[in-house]
Amino acid sequence: MVNTISVRELRPKLAEVLKIIHDRFDRYIITKRGQPEAVIMSVDDYESILETMEIQSDKSLMRRIKKAEKEIKQGKGTSLEKIKRELGLV
Repeated sequence: MVNTISVRELRPKLAEVLKIIHDRFDRYIITKRGQPEAVIMSVDDYESILETMEIQSDKSLMRRIKKAEKEIKQGKGTSLEKIKRELGLV
């Protein structure tokens, strides 16, 4: 969930806001004079966004992902159950 909070509101509630971010993975847009200035989010959220951006910036990887998605739609994929059987996991 994305919440909006002003700098003035945030100051006395910072510990509470950090707990909410940690417990519920909420994000907060911090405003100053009614204008968005910053975002507070969990470190896990931040790292996930960075990882997604890194993947999306790799043109070769994105081509392979798109090709794989197309093959799956064409029924060329292998089910997880089959892979587990081949690896002797079931």
